[in-house]
Amino acid sequence: MSHADTPEPAGAPIGLTEFVALAAALIAMGALGIDSMLPALPAIGEALDVAEPNRRQFVVSAFLGGLGTAQLVHGPLADRFGRRTLLAWALGGYAVANVAAALAGSFALLLTARVVAGVLVSATRVATVAMVRDCYHGREMARVMSMAFMVFMLVPILAPAFGQMVLLLGDWRLIFWVIAGLALLVLTWLLARMPETLAPERRVPISPTRLWAGWRRTLTDRASLGYTLAGTCLMGALYGYLNSIQQIVAEVFGRPGLIGIIFAASAVTMAAANLLNARFVVRVGTRRLSHGALVALIGFSVAHLAVALAGWENLLAFTLLQAGTLACFGLATANFSSMAMERMGGIAGTASSVQGFVGITGGVLLGAAIGQAFDGTTRPLIAGFVAAGLGALALVAVTERGRLFVPEAGSPAGTAG
Repeated sequence: MSHADTPEPAGAPIGLTEFVALAAALIAMGALGIDSMLPALPAIGEALDVAEPNRRQFVVSAFLGGLGTAQLVHGPLADRFGRRTLLAWALGGYAVANVAAALAGSFALLLTARVVAGVLVSATRVATVAMVRDCYHGREMARVMSMAFMVFMLVPILAPAFGQMVLLLGDWRLIFWVIAGLALLVLTWLLARMPETLAPERRVPISPTRLWAGWRRTLTDRASLGYTLAGTCLMGALYGYLNSIQQIVAEVFGRPGLIGIIFAASAVTMAAANLLNARFVVRVGTRRLSHGALVALIGFSVAHLAVALAGWENLLAFTLLQAGTLACFGLATANFSSMAMERMGGIAGTASSVQGFVGITGGVLLGAAIGQAFDGTTRPLIAGFVAAGLGALALVAVTERGRLFVPEAGSPAGTAG
């Protein structure tokens, strides 16, 4: 199906508030599998005889690796069997994988369960983005995604505190049991309330020819490829943050008990950024907001690196500057995703999977490099954000042929960009 043949989205099949909340809950399943682990990494290392702190980062990296590489599988499945069916099977399997992680008797078995969990939960990102694209497009899609991410930001706020609470009530294995239970709750909600958004006549058979055509279209469309690669740079910096933050808070600043507060500060600013995006993106436009946010992210990162190199950094300065940087990250990436998907309506599942594979897998590799560069200071992480921001800006400039901040077609402020 060509872009021209794609029917105009009719809106969500359930109330907008519930639709946004369900989309946020589905996307949050993956985030919960990352963020709740962070306070537990020392306990996991102690229990499973992992003495090297940098090796404990693999609990996060293994999950993210599965999350990224499986995207290519889930997209065609979502286009063939529907969003709801794929989500149901993925959530059930995710619950089982977390039970396996809870029962793991060695670090190798735990990492295996984490990879499997990442593979399964990656379907929630692919199918949810495709589901939103089935119902909305353009600025309205960016608005809905921003609202979903605003709700989703509750997970980074609460997950580290949840992990710390579990360690007070039991051991780290209980975290996996609770995640399994939450996955089953979301599965029940999905089956009870959400109908299929992919009409039977729009389902695409799985065949090598069709897969190649979908991948080729996704990777040759200028906006799809350019904004996917720009988002990959920024995701690399975010994953570097996730890999490094526990060691930074504990070893650089000597305050391991404050990781929940540090996370909450960044998550609150990211949620606020998505709230602003949801309110203003229809009026201002995705390009102006995302390009401005990217320039601001570079500014925050450069200022933060200067403070760190000058020796003026303390925990408060780190928290405030990183919160500002991640707010800009949230504002940029929510719109990058929407712009990358804009002309992918006929193959939303496949396009979402290819973009997710590139973005997450590339981000995991970049983030692992940043995390493994940890040297007892914050400088590798901050330098990673500077490099990621500059790389993303270069890619956006190439994608837009040097015309930054130009409103997209249909904007009340101007002509096509």
